[in-house]
Amino acid sequence: MKKIYIIKTGSTFKATRDEFQDFEEWIIERSSASRSGFVTVDVQAGEPLPDLDLCGGIIVTGSHSMVTDEEGWSQTTGEWLADAVVREVPLLAICYGHQLLAKALGGVSDYHGSGMEIGTVGIALCEEARDDLLFCDMPGSFDAHTIHSQTVLTLPDGAIRLASNAHDTNHAFRVGRNAWGVQFHPEFGKGIMDSYIKEVSKTHDLDGYTQAALLENTRETHEATSLLKRFTRIVLG
Repeated sequence: MKKIYIIKTGSTFKATRDEFQDFEEWIIERSSASRSGFVTVDVQAGEPLPDLDLCGGIIVTGSHSMVTDEEGWSQTTGEWLADAVVREVPLLAICYGHQLLAKALGGVSDYHGSGMEIGTVGIALCEEARDDLLFCDMPGSFDAHTIHSQTVLTLPDGAIRLASNAHDTNHAFRVGRNAWGVQFHPEFGKGIMDSYIKEVSKTHDLDGYTQAALLENTRETHEATSLLKRFTRIVLG
């Protein structure tokens, strides 16, 4: 049976990892598939991308790297993702993955002009999401966890915008039949979001917010997290 390949494009902070583990573990924990159904490939560490014929589905993680740095492993992964879209392998790309997917397909990903988005935020579905296989049963608005300085400024040709908010026009999109990008983090829990706020605040300005205010506003985001279960059900049929 084909497996879901988690394409790991980076790791979280050491303090966050020590307490909560890493991106791939959060994805597996919040999906509806058994652990044995996943294979993690750490492309940032130089592990080779799998043959697409082996992939029942693909999930691309977030990263602390920047898409605009155009690192070699990232460029290669982007080309591989573009091929996966052509071959209609079910694909869910998260945060960095979302930006990389858009860029690989001819969109524009770069720094957001208004700075960082961080914390638990509200997101609204677009009308087009009502007919989307992944988003169709989601509520019209929902909370999600975010941490990003870069974003998808321009969608690729033919992509369908599915969700947005006041900060990001392109919080989610679909391209082709079954390839999705989401800027938010469905794999985060409240504890992980709290840890990110604490770690990021050590080295970055929080764009007018205080750490205390951001932490006071974090909460569990069950609707956003449900996307991982929905995606794995799509893969498993």
